[in-house]
Amino acid sequence: MSYRLYVRPTLPLADLDQNPEAQLFNWVLQDASGHTQAQGAADPRDVIEQTLGQNALENVLLAGLIPGDEALFCTADIPAKQSRFIQQALPYAVEEQIAQDIDSVHLALGRHGSDGYGVAVIDQERMAQWVALFSGWDHIRLDAIYPDAALLPVTEGGWTICLSGEQVLMASDRGEWLSMQSANLEMFAQTLAVPPTEEVVAEVPMMIYATESDLEFQQTAVSGLSSTGRLSVKTETLELMPLELLAHAHHHHLCQPINLCQGRFAVGADRANPLKPWKPLIAVAAVWFVLQVALEVGMGFYHQKQARELEQQAMVIYRNAFPQDRRTTAGNVRRVIQGQLRVAGAEGPELDFITLMKFTGEQYSKLPSNASVDFNSVNYSRNRAELVVDVRADSYERLSTLRNGLANSGLEAQIGSVVNEADGARGRLTVSGG
Repeated sequence: MSYRLYVRPTLPLADLDQNPEAQLFNWVLQDASGHTQAQGAADPRDVIEQTLGQNALENVLLAGLIPGDEALFCTADIPAKQSRFIQQALPYAVEEQIAQDIDSVHLALGRHGSDGYGVAVIDQERMAQWVALFSGWDHIRLDAIYPDAALLPVTEGGWTICLSGEQVLMASDRGEWLSMQSANLEMFAQTLAVPPTEEVVAEVPMMIYATESDLEFQQTAVSGLSSTGRLSVKTETLELMPLELLAHAHHHHLCQPINLCQGRFAVGADRANPLKPWKPLIAVAAVWFVLQVALEVGMGFYHQKQARELEQQAMVIYRNAFPQDRRTTAGNVRRVIQGQLRVAGAEGPELDFITLMKFTGEQYSKLPSNASVDFNSVNYSRNRAELVVDVRADSYERLSTLRNGLANSGLEAQIGSVVNEADGARGRLTVSGG
């Protein structure tokens, strides 16, 4: 389960350059469903880290909420749609709205609305201090930095106000935010009560969130807002500290804040690598792969050595059998031997009288009824390497079977001068090597 930690520095702020450890925080820890699991007020950083460590929480996303007056809201009317062109045109689009050198501020781009793009502006050095304050926490990784007032839930067509001690947080439905002293709240209400000349006077809805003690403390200012006649003021009492309201609104997308962690201050490089939990397994797999490759290479060299030794042994045997052949090598000895075997097979056995008689007698013994077959005479011609046998059988089928058996043995066998008689058939069987 993923957790998100909302941290808001308490006032007065500590010296972020010289003594950032002295800064205290209000904080709220939410689970993935938006329920508050832990919270604290005016705690140092080590207390928050210790709480997360005791609950075995790691990689908790941190949303740092800085005072709203630290960042300025403005709009940029940029006709371009591609992100690259928008970023190039952004400094020129807001330069006239900023009373500071444009090169010394950090610009964070928000969503596009009816008035253009919302833009958050903050001093670069100050932004670097905030990033340093929220970075490097144990069990935590920085995810975003927002102006605290920007996380107020939006009131459609009007303003949302949150009373927080002597501070007042304000946000409009256009995305702009303000943070001021509560003493100035009544004066701001008078500003809202004056309508533009081109508009019909109508009530402006205003939602006020505050704890019971803050409502009592700011009763005069709240009454002043209601007495303007143009503001429709509603109040809602908070049972917990304002930070929980901000965290609730952010989790349920009731606001549209601008994340200041953009550009040179983007935390994408600091985000936990999704492969981080698998790093031990990846390391083991890498070691196994290296060992496996080394083993395969070693076995390859071993088998190559064995193959060379066998080739040498084969050539020794071949040289002993064919001492005159100097052209055959280990690379072609197999092909040479196969060729010699094919030649020997094609030439067949030596076709002398004994060989031909052996094959003929073998086929004679295989006849089903060899007693009905008689050899009357046998002649052999050495010049023609032919065996001529006068054969008599009780049927021509016997003679044909004898001939076919010799032919299947690889010899050439023919029957000639066949004479059919009343008690059988006789003929001349000629056998040769083909």
